[in-house]
Amino acid sequence: MSTHHMGPAEIDSWRARMPRAFGPTPRGRVLRVLAGVAFLTWLIGTLWMFDVTLTRLLNGFSGLMVIIRLMVPPSPGEMWVEILQGIAESLAMAFLGTFISALIAVPLGFLGARNVMTNTLFRFSLRRIFDGFRGVDQLIWALAYVRAVGLGPLAGVLAIATADIAVLAKIYAEAIENAERKQAEGIAAAGGSPTLVMRFGILPQVAPIMLGHALYFFESNTRSATILGVVGAGGIGLQIAERIRVRYWDEVAFIIILMVLTVAAIDWLSGKVRRRLIGAR
Repeated sequence: MSTHHMGPAEIDSWRARMPRAFGPTPRGRVLRVLAGVAFLTWLIGTLWMFDVTLTRLLNGFSGLMVIIRLMVPPSPGEMWVEILQGIAESLAMAFLGTFISALIAVPLGFLGARNVMTNTLFRFSLRRIFDGFRGVDQLIWALAYVRAVGLGPLAGVLAIATADIAVLAKIYAEAIENAERKQAEGIAAAGGSPTLVMRFGILPQVAPIMLGHALYFFESNTRSATILGVVGAGGIGLQIAERIRVRYWDEVAFIIILMVLTVAAIDWLSGKVRRRLIGAR
């Protein structure tokens, strides 16, 4: 996967070519017609492939309205202690998975940074490994770990950690590459070893950014932990799946509301921490 980003000059050049390609000329009109036909063909083919019909849509909407009516009013039911335990388990899964992935991603980020690792072949190979791991979703890892270690939150923690290591390592590597060079060059000029250069010249600059990204991933993983629980990886997702199976929609609504409030509280707290570390825009 290419990591090339278009600069301002390339963007301006691309914008300049677009009017000429699709402008009010015979060639531009033909291109517009062909683009429209191609889009309509793709849209019709997709709807046909997914068997999307007006009858199915109306029936689905009617069924959804029935479920929503059954959700009101939300109720914790008799097993509300298990619900609270499930939410606590999901939070613990998200925190541990994020913590493990961020901890491992820090050295990997340094190894993948251009200004630290000068061996181009090693750095290129490591970046491609990052891309490969990023292509596998957390849910796939959760299914694999459920088979490997059994049902429960351990599978969820391992799935979150494995899925996030490569993503965080890539983000950390880009942050390290964008770090100010003068501090590192000053330490190197004073006779500091490469380890001291990384420790005192680069790490203090990127540590707040790294922590800010880790906090954001913690927020995201709190939501993801719910889905992982559905496939048996522990957490509140298992509680939701059980209640959907027996059609206790009022309890499902109660769990959803609790999860929304929990994620909102984490988002507010981590936002304050990020602004304190990185600074408000």
